[in-house]
Order: sequence, then C-alpha cells, then structure tokens
Amino acid sequence: MKAIIIAAGHGSRLLPLTLTTPKCLVAVGGRAILDHQLDAVAAAGFDGAVIVGGYRIDQVAAHLATRDAFPVELVFNPFWAIANSIGSVWAARAALDEPFALMNGDTLFETSILHLAIDSPGTGVKLVVEQLSKPGLDDMLVETDGDRIVTVGKQIPGHLPTDRSLGLIVSTGGTAYADALRDVIGEEGGIQSYHHAVVRRVAHGAGVTAVRIVPGTRWQEIDRPEDIDLWQRDHRGELA
Repeated sequence: MKAIIIAAGHGSRLLPLTLTTPKCLVAVGGRAILDHQLDAVAAAGFDGAVIVGGYRIDQVAAHLATRDAFPVELVFNPFWAIANSIGSVWAARAALDEPFALMNGDTLFETSILHLAIDSPGTGVKLVVEQLSKPGLDDMLVETDGDRIVTVGKQIPGHLPTDRSLGLIVSTGGTAYADALRDVIGEEGGIQSYHHAVVRRVAHGAGVTAVRIVPGTRWQEIDRPEDIDLWQRDHRGELA
C-alpha cells in the first residue's frame, strides 16, 4: 500500500509562516510536517509515498532530496491555486488503481492510527473517523450507521453528525474510488469540491466502511499557528 499525501496548498491560515514556505515544510516540534508524516507511514509499513505538491514545489523537491531511501514520488498539481483539494487527488490519479491511503498534508497521526487504517477488516473504501463530542471549526462532519458511512461534508443538512473525519481514506483495491473521482470532478463546479465529496459519492454507491479510532489516540490538524502550539504542548515530553 502507498500513502498519497496532499500537500499542494498555500496554507494561508498559517501566515506568516507560509509566506515563503509551503505548508508541509512548516516546522512542528523542530521538524517539518512532511517529515513527521513520512516517518509515520514508513514505520507503519507502507511501500512508499506519492506526494502532491503545488505551492513552492521546488522547496518540497529540495527537501525530499535530503531524506533517506524511503521511496517517494513527487507529482505536481497545476491547479493548486484555483481548485480545491479534489484537484490534488486528480493529479495523483495514477496511484488510485492499487491499494492506497490518502491523507491531508497538514495532519499529524500517531503511527497506531495508520496501522489501524491498514489492518482494519474488510475491503473496498474506508474512512478513518473519530466519534464526535462537539463539532470543531474545521471539522469534516460524518454520519455513520454502525460501521457504514452514510454521508460526509462540511455541512450535512438533514443528517445527524456522529463523527468527524481525520481526512484519512483507505482503498484496498478496485475502481470504486477512482470512478467516483472522475464523476465528481467532471460535474459543473466539480473542481471546487473537497476531496471528501468523492467519499460521499462512494458511500452512496458501493459503500464506505467507517474505521473509528480508539478514544484518546492523538492526531492533530495543523491549520493555524495555535495548532502548532497545541501539538507541541501535548508532545512536550517527547520533545525534551
């Protein structure tokens, strides 16, 4: 299984840190977000990673050249400045025919979460979720029915949110995800969709399995400077 890491955006909410640096290279705990992610996927046993870059991709390429031999492919999303995250998934579509785990390039996971995503039972498309206590500002909301995803979106009117998405999508193989991607991005305004719209399309068709993390398992989306402070506070003992 390969990891697909979406790391093309500007990260405007992290300004001024991203004024001259791509978001995935912002330092958290003394290391780039991308280094945290690549070390985690390597430790989880992935075969390699496909990184989708856009904003200041030359810096991403230079940074990757300094890393070890873990297999990494960097692909360019030429739509990064005008499209939403679905454009980055489209740029990586050649990797969607084989088993993959797709993740946002601004989220830090404990390695145990990646093991759970890979080792969870069942086949097809899966979405890693966390039970919802109170919706957060940036949550991608999810309604589940047991271990079945009902729907997902920033807003899900007419549905009762039960979980929030970690932005970690797994496919054990098959064409359900790639077929849904083509359908969604081909619709009017489709290039402005969040890539979770693809998960929603699969959920309404072939079906998506919910993989729920253990309460208390640590993960952190790095969206604003205060998120960096929060992660570093929670990991203070590991950084000493």
